[in-house]
Amino acid sequence: MVFWTVTALIALSAALLLAMIIIRAREQGEPAAAYDLRVYRQQLGEVDKDLARGVIVEADAERIRTEISRRILAADAQVQKRTSGPAQPRLLSLGFAIATALLISGGTLGLYWQLGAPGYGDLGLQDRIRLAGERAENRPSQAEAEADVPAIERPEAEDGYLRLVEQLRKTAGERADDPQGQALLAQHEANLGNFKAAYEAKTNYIRLAGGQVNARDFTELAELKIMAAGGYVSPQAQTDLQKARAIDPTHGPARYYWGLMLGQIGRPDLAYREWVATLRDGPADALWIKGIQGQIEEMAFRAGVEHRPIAPGGGTAPALPGPSAEDMQGAASLSAEEQQEMIRGMVTRLSDRLATEGGSAEEWARLIGALSVLGETERARTVYDEASSAFAGTPEALELLDTIAAQAGLTE
Repeated sequence: MVFWTVTALIALSAALLLAMIIIRAREQGEPAAAYDLRVYRQQLGEVDKDLARGVIVEADAERIRTEISRRILAADAQVQKRTSGPAQPRLLSLGFAIATALLISGGTLGLYWQLGAPGYGDLGLQDRIRLAGERAENRPSQAEAEADVPAIERPEAEDGYLRLVEQLRKTAGERADDPQGQALLAQHEANLGNFKAAYEAKTNYIRLAGGQVNARDFTELAELKIMAAGGYVSPQAQTDLQKARAIDPTHGPARYYWGLMLGQIGRPDLAYREWVATLRDGPADALWIKGIQGQIEEMAFRAGVEHRPIAPGGGTAPALPGPSAEDMQGAASLSAEEQQEMIRGMVTRLSDRLATEGGSAEEWARLIGALSVLGETERARTVYDEASSAFAGTPEALELLDTIAAQAGLTE
């Protein structure tokens, strides 16, 4: 009510001010001829003073009086003409004033109804974060999103290619335990725009690969689900992205889609930060960099920050603390002693922090992977058991931990 009251008063005040200007019909202030008239009358009085002081003679005084009197008559005629001219019709002015008031009041209300958010409450930062969390938990599933996506136009393909894909479907169905056949089927189903069939085949491939998959595989699975849902990042696609980020926190496509997901659930601030870090990592010619560059300004606007151009490839720190994929690759080129010292130091810091402060499932997964690199299989298995107990009530986290454990060879 406060908003509507203040808005109504502002609109009515503006309308009333314009109406008063229209109704009064005449310009305020005296005309310039009235000022000239006062000056001429003062000059006429000065003529007698000059004549008495002997400054001028009688003949000159009479000539000056005649000239000033002529000017006084001309100025007075202009004043009379200004005050006695035709008046603006009052009924017409009143009608126009009412129409202007209605136009201003009704027009502002109509614009707000179309461009504003009637009934949307004023939300502070904490309320917005809380609502974003609720939206993330309650958003539509993959199946629900696919049901709402209108039918997409399939890309044109030659009859020969369609026959080959049909044969591939038959062969993949007969060889259900062949991961390469499922990988090929996923690729060609995606080429034909059959994204649901594509991600189902990709899921089969990951299952059959026995843990021998990487961040790219999980990102491709998430991408196929996103395309099947019309660009929407479902909770199921989010889980796949979490797995990709746990395996390789620097994987560019996963970071791009992660930022897209954050923007969709109402956290453009986090999405903008994720995309800025991804841009700095580059490389400049990557497809995901182009995708971020085309959307980051809008994300910055939604986040309420000023975006400044960022040159891809500037470099940034890993998104999560602890040993990353780049750290592991760098350690592989060192001597055995240097490798142990480097990785053990990072693992110790991450392990101590998780033991005292706790952390996310991604951080626990990274610790498990780092321990497996060090060859401490038993300790990695112990950490895996502890993390599984800690996240027993979170199926998505358990699935992520199971995936990393399979990568490390901790599970059958």
